[in-house]
Amino acid sequence: MTETEDCLRKNFRISDIETTKDVILPKEPLERVIGQDEAVTLARVATMQRRHLLLVGPPGTGKSMIAQAMSFHIPRPSEEVQIVHNPENPERPFVEVKNRVDVSRENDEKGSAEGEIIKPEDTPSKVAEELGYRCTKCGVYSPPNENTCPSCGVSKLAGMGKITPGNPFADIMGIVEITINKMAGGKERVTTTRRNYAGKEEVVVYERAGDKIRFLDQKALEKRRAFEKIRPRKVLIKLERNPFVLATGASETELLGDVRHDPYGGHPQLGTLPYDRVVAGCIHEAHEGVLFIDEIPHLGNLQRYILTAMQEKKFPISGRNPQSAGASVKVDAVPCDFIFVGACNIQDLPSILSPLRSRIAGAGYEVLLETTMKDTEENQAKLAQFIAQEIVIDKKIPQAARGAVEAVINVAKKRAKEIDNVDNALTLRLRELGGLVRAAGDICVTTGEDLIRVIHVEKAVKRAKVAEEQIKEKYGSYYSGLAMDISHSQKEGTSPYNYWHKHIHDDKRGYE
Repeated sequence: MTETEDCLRKNFRISDIETTKDVILPKEPLERVIGQDEAVTLARVATMQRRHLLLVGPPGTGKSMIAQAMSFHIPRPSEEVQIVHNPENPERPFVEVKNRVDVSRENDEKGSAEGEIIKPEDTPSKVAEELGYRCTKCGVYSPPNENTCPSCGVSKLAGMGKITPGNPFADIMGIVEITINKMAGGKERVTTTRRNYAGKEEVVVYERAGDKIRFLDQKALEKRRAFEKIRPRKVLIKLERNPFVLATGASETELLGDVRHDPYGGHPQLGTLPYDRVVAGCIHEAHEGVLFIDEIPHLGNLQRYILTAMQEKKFPISGRNPQSAGASVKVDAVPCDFIFVGACNIQDLPSILSPLRSRIAGAGYEVLLETTMKDTEENQAKLAQFIAQEIVIDKKIPQAARGAVEAVINVAKKRAKEIDNVDNALTLRLRELGGLVRAAGDICVTTGEDLIRVIHVEKAVKRAKVAEEQIKEKYGSYYSGLAMDISHSQKEGTSPYNYWHKHIHDDKRGYE
């Protein structure tokens, strides 16, 4: 961005623009948060110093936006978490943490042992037939999951061994043999020999790889054998991951992790080993990143687990269903060093556990978000920026003319007075204001116009009224509307709700 553009973005006035297209949007996510200067400042401090944050305020004031923007300011994750098989006690797998250098080296070594991906047509025809890619009758190639040739309609195994052309049971026997081969694993892999460039005979392997075939020569096989000697493991938390984890409404297993059930109880021959059934929770996926939970009180008793994870920066993963084979599996000390960002409404503050609030205040900040900002030219320009951002995010509505922007600003003034009883102010309850912009845009689109104008905003103001306002306009009050809405049987019957509504003002028994 040039110096001129940066100056225009920071210092422009409504009179400087013709449409919202003239507004240059900041690329820095936190600068897109409108009117919450103190919260944004503390969010920057929290990301720099790895502090926790509690955002308090009504819906639509930017809590989620601040939390998500913070993830753009933290360093990229530098660690990968792996779960390793414990041969002496399989139900107590190990945890290994690898840094970026180790992961890169490991991936390079694995890549050299992966072999070469080739087309089925480039393999010997006998190999392609045994793997299920080539029809033995007509020679047409097709994916191995198709048991019948799409060209001739015959089983792909027709003509192999005891299944010969002309056999009236070829199709049935082909399906049976395919099923047997799949159960035995024989059709997934074919081992054969070839002469290398030096003229020496070597063992080579062909394996199914979706619609392609994986080819492993002697060198790749040797590297694979070396890897097989290493203790089996799985990647639990990838190195390349999203540093922002939204855990709002997460269940206990989603939040804290789990161990999947195995009907064979982890039997080494039939089942899946315990290490391979471990599932990370949100607190682990947020390692080195931001864990955001809106409406914290809804977590209930799970808040205490968040507190433990924040204190220890590690949290075990175990099976959470007592009826599952995973209940006996536990992985200790799985890393979960995250920045916690919580959000709630003012009335929900008492429902947050005191120790959790103490932990946040002791290693972070509690911020009360603003609901209004002063009505100045600078802040009006910020609202114009907000309108432009909403249009870009929505992608389905056109740009807005200057007059439409001014009309939305007038609505923001009115709402600041009506909702928060503040004069000479602009509302920061921006979610509802964004809904007004979208409603005006929808009206513009349906009328076939190319710009959102004042008339569209005026119509949207009427259309975007909340249900309570519509009831008040139609019936005079919310309770009058409620009385008109109940059925005849409710009026004449013994509905407790109707009794209270009918007698609350003229019968003291309603309070008894």
